Amino acid sequence: MGKAKKISLILLIIGYIAAGINHFRIPAFYISIIPGYLPYPQILNTLAGLFEIAFGLMLIFRPTRKIAACGIVLMLIAFLPVHIDMLGGHTQIGAAQVKPVWAWVRLFFQPLLIAWAWWHTRD
Repeated sequence: MGKAKKISLILLIIGYIAAGINHFRIPAFYISIIPGYLPYPQILNTLAGLFEIAFGLMLIFRPTRKIAACGIVLMLIAFLPVHIDMLGGHTQIGAAQVKPVWAWVRLFFQPLLIAWAWWHTRD
């Protein structure tokens, strides 16, 4: 594995473990962006956090890395409805309203995040 890919992998591991932990540190933030048409937002938030942590840990080990990277890709695709729902500008995070421009920025980065994770499905 080249140096750039190794650094990329380390950043991916840290990023997903940290993001997963945040689902438990500040659940209200994540629950507030789950679209209203999805049932059981607290459970969805918990599952998202657990899967992000699990996939981050699985990325550490070569035998589970491909499964973890594929899982991250699928998870990011599953998160697309959240980002699309935010485009309507109806999302309230605490006292702040998410402006549509930020929703577009998040949506723009989603394919890049998917590609980044996909890169790690191969050594």
